Amino acid sequence: MAESRTVAFHTLGCKLNFSETSSLSRMLEQEGFEKKEFDDLADIYVINTCSVTDNADKECRQLVRRIQRKSPESLVVITGCYAQLKPKEIAEIPGVDLVLGAGEKFNIAQHIRELAKGNSAKICSCDIEEVSGFHSSWSVNDRTRTFLKVQDGCDYNCSFCTIPMARGKSRSDSISNVVHNAEQLAANGVKEIVLTGVNLGDFRPQPLQGRFGSLHKRKFLQPHTRA
Repeated sequence: MAESRTVAFHTLGCKLNFSETSSLSRMLEQEGFEKKEFDDLADIYVINTCSVTDNADKECRQLVRRIQRKSPESLVVITGCYAQLKPKEIAEIPGVDLVLGAGEKFNIAQHIRELAKGNSAKICSCDIEEVSGFHSSWSVNDRTRTFLKVQDGCDYNCSFCTIPMARGKSRSDSISNVVHNAEQLAANGVKEIVLTGVNLGDFRPQPLQGRFGSLHKRKFLQPHTRA
């Protein structure tokens, strides 16, 4: 039986990134990868990046250099907002093997299986206008609270903000799927769920019709009291 490959993750930035990193980690574990701590030796290192501040970009470079010193034969994968905004710039960082943009982030297992250590980094990205799907994500066992992603992207093109170019247009999960995910998390012992997204005020699910929609509306509006 072949030994499973090991993978380690590091997250830069917001709660939304933490929820997505956790989901990416579970996806790879389901594909047979063994999760390691980022400070441990691993076959693959995945850095989920931010682009809100210059420090996040610099920290990404510093992390890649750390990996190179510690484990130069390991594969390094960069994804997240920085990867979508500046894929060519990231691909030129010594030690980077794969750059995954917003549209390919959740296809990480397929890309890693096809990846080999080489002389140049592979870029898998697309124009942000082509990114339209919504991928449910939540963090588990990473922090005291669980962050449940219900919204992504932004339609407000503020002059100081790169989020619309990094994450695309605003899109939301359905209410039924949010409720289902929350119920599953609660059934697994989660005590506190924090809804997260780029702009929660822009949460716009498709309206549910009939009794089913009314039921879910009541469940969302019922006040929560602690025992």
